[in-house]
Formats: sequence, C-alpha cells, structure tokens
Amino acid sequence: MSIVKEHLGRRSLRRHARKRIARRRLLRFFKLVVETAAGQIFAKSLIYFSKPLVQEKSSRMKCNNILEAIGTTPLIRLNRLAKDSAGEVYVKADYLNPGGSVKDRIGLWMINEAERKGLLKPGGTIIEGTSGNTGMGLALVAVTRGYKVVFTINDKQSREKVDLLKAFGAEVIVCPTAVEPEDPRSYYSVAKKLAREIPNSYYPNQYENPMNPEAHYQTTGPEIWKDSEGQITHFVCGMGTGGTISGVGKYLKEQNPKVRIIGVDPVGSLYYEFVKTGKVGKALTYVVEGIGEDFFPPTMNLKIIDDVLQVNDEECFVWARRLAKQEGIFTGGSGGGCISGALRVAKESKKDDMIVAFLPDSGSRYISKVYNDGWMREHGYVEAEVALSAADVIRAKSRNGKKRDLIVVGPHQTVFHALHTMQQQDISQLPVFEENNSIGAVYEDQILNLALQGKDLRKLVIREVMGKPLPLVPSNAPIERVTHILSHEGPAVFVEMPGGKLEVLTKFDLMDTIAALVEQKR
Repeated sequence: MSIVKEHLGRRSLRRHARKRIARRRLLRFFKLVVETAAGQIFAKSLIYFSKPLVQEKSSRMKCNNILEAIGTTPLIRLNRLAKDSAGEVYVKADYLNPGGSVKDRIGLWMINEAERKGLLKPGGTIIEGTSGNTGMGLALVAVTRGYKVVFTINDKQSREKVDLLKAFGAEVIVCPTAVEPEDPRSYYSVAKKLAREIPNSYYPNQYENPMNPEAHYQTTGPEIWKDSEGQITHFVCGMGTGGTISGVGKYLKEQNPKVRIIGVDPVGSLYYEFVKTGKVGKALTYVVEGIGEDFFPPTMNLKIIDDVLQVNDEECFVWARRLAKQEGIFTGGSGGGCISGALRVAKESKKDDMIVAFLPDSGSRYISKVYNDGWMREHGYVEAEVALSAADVIRAKSRNGKKRDLIVVGPHQTVFHALHTMQQQDISQLPVFEENNSIGAVYEDQILNLALQGKDLRKLVIREVMGKPLPLVPSNAPIERVTHILSHEGPAVFVEMPGGKLEVLTKFDLMDTIAALVEQKR
C-alpha cells in the first residue's frame, strides 16, 4: 500500500511540474505578444472580454426612501459637440436626481435643518416661491415626511412644472413675472405673505437660506472633485439663487485655487453687468427659466466667481436641443445656456484642461416650450438647416431688381384712393402713416368687402376702416419668425433695417426669393 502511495505521489509531483512549465511558457508567449503592435490589440481584447457585461455603478443602490437617491450624479463627457476642443468637456448631469433637478439637494438640506432647529413641526406646511425645481425637491421631502406644500410660481414657467408640482399634491399659485420683487403680486411677496398667515408653516426661502450653498459645498462640490480625479480646471454654471455656483465654487477653490469658476447669465439679468462694471443695471424680461435674477440674493457669493458669460434666450434653447440630438443628454434651457458658455471656454482651452458644465434640470420640464417646434418657430428660435434672416430676403429683392420705395397712404385719404394706388402698384396692402409713424394698414380684400356691402368708397376715409399697423421685426429676425407672423398675423411685415429705414416683406416676397437663397447658402 505504501509503494502505491509513493508511486501516486511521484506522479502527482511530475504533473504539477508539467503545469508549472506550461504556465511559464504561456507567460513568455504573452510577453512576446504584448511587445508587438498586433499583440497589444490582442491583449486589450482579452482584457475587454474578461470584463463583466454589466458594470457596477454604485454600491449605494438600495434606498430606504426616495430621498436617499438624491446626489451622486455622473460626469458625462461631450464627444461630438466638443470634438474640436483641445481640452475635455464634461457635464455634471444633476438632472438625473430623482426629482429631475439639482434642487432636490437643497430641498432636503433646508428641511433637515428646519427640523433640527424646530422650525418645522409634524403636519406642518412648507411654503416656497419657486421656478418649479425647488418646489419639486421640497415636494419629495413633504410627501416622504407627511408635510403639506404651497408654492408660488411666476407665469413664465412651463405648464409641465405646474402640473408636476400638483401631481405631488402641492397647491400652486401662479403670479405675474413682469413686476418688481417688492411688488405685493410677485411670487416672492406672495410666498412671504402666506408664510405669515398660515399657522404651523415654514418658509425655507432658498434666496436667503444658507443651506442652499451649504448643500453644494458638502455634496456637489466633493462629487465633482472626486469624479474628475482632481483634474477639473474650469467649472461653468448658471447663475440663479447662487447656491450651486457659490457652494461648488468654494469647495473647488479650497482644493485647487487655480480652478476657474465661470458663471452664465441671461441677457436681462443683473449679474453680468454688475460683475463686469460694478454697476447695477435695469432688469429686463427674458424667457429662459431657472437662471438670472432681478435682485442680488444673499445666497450668491460673487467673490468666488472669476468670470461671467452672457447668453441670450435663443442660444439657451438651441444648444439644449443640440445637446439632446448630438449627445443624448436631455436638459432644459438653462442647461443649454451653460453648454453654450462652456463651449466658448473650450475654444480657448489647452490640452490638459478639463471643463465641467453644470446641467441643473431635465428637458422633460420643457416639452411644450423648448422641445416644441411650433413654440420655437413662434418665438423665432428655430435652428434652421440654412440660417436666413429678414434682411437676407430684403437684400435678395434688391439684387433681383424687385425692391421698391415704400408706398403709403394717409389716414385722411379716401378708401377709393387706396384701392386705386393698389391697382396701379400691383400690391395687396398699404401701410397708413401719419407724421412719419405707422398707425395702421388697409388691405385689398378688406376694400372688396366694403364695396360688396354697397359702401361708397369715395366718401369713406381710411381712418374709419384701417386695421392695426403691420407687425415690425428687426433686420436680424430669423426667417422662421417672419414666416410665422405672415401665417398668423397678416400678409405683410415691416422690417427695420440698419439706420431705421423700414422695408415691407410679404408672403409673395418669401415665395419668390427664399428658394434661391437656400440654394446659394447651401
């Protein structure tokens, strides 16, 4: 028996020896393979196929409630939009929070602090003035913890935002946009009034609450620093209440003072002019939602900001749509403005630069606006395949010898005179001018109806029958905007050319010239 064991032992040793020799030969083979170009590809393919098909995203995938899912949103690289940039451009996709926006973070932090201080008691009511996103963040907390919610919102916000808040049981009060913040009708003032009048209520006031920037200092900033592996060189962020850019900016500057913090502000907001000149300008109405302010909230720390870029409504909406179509990233207009700003920064970037643009909310909030072709056309924001302006059509008319001097009538002249002028000049409408001002218009079909009614056209004066003046558009108005007006408001428009001279554009002008222009521009 011992001889058998000894024989089996020797066989086992020989077998192990052969396996060691085989492993060594295999390792030498792989070393030789990897040292060749083809071998490197082969080695990479082995590594690729050795990876699991489903990658682990996070260790925190089991949540006790929806609030635990807030935060830890990804950095996503832009590959197509930023393909010509020397540096890399990433977005911080905070629209992937469970409530669809960055404001989930501050909603949780503000309520946690209020509960800690005893400012909000069980069964109480949360009241806030919001552009929609903060309301959604607060609504998540309210639903989870049993609070009632009342929100005031201005009338420029999308219908989706209002309906979304109501879906979570909120009462929503819509207030006018075009009033000063101190006006009792403003959504700021109405929220404060309700907080004073409703018992056991709490008004977080995101514009003054220190938990707004603190939430981003404690969570968003560290996430960006960690996920960028400390390589971030530029942080580009929209400027609203200031919580995000101030909190993130403070954290990043503490990690690396060389990181540039760049704000994005819409035309009409106060921030851009103040940062650039130190002067407080006049706030104007703008369409993009969620960024810009008509006052200076205490939650905004302008000292942390290195530069501010200004964007207009059109580029906010156009870049949001481009981001969806070219990168598959679905954000709102304020995110589109941030992308526009980030790509400006990227044009001047160096090879080792890493630019992170902040995307605050989801495009699902703006289906009826930014992502609605009809709404975009109506406001002249459509990104056409071939960009044409009203001035392009006027210049084309002139080149083709079809431009004529402006023909007008006065309000004191007869309707018969207007008809005779139309027949002589072969036109269908006439602007009515008084003291060099457009005060109305008369139309061929209108005069025909008067004649059929038996009216004496020689006795009727134009002032009695004229309609409203022709719509006026600037020379740089997109042709889509002109087309919409001609289809919905009348057969002709005034185009105000440089120097103030007025030219008339009609449907016939567009039909006659636009096809040739498109071919030329292509």
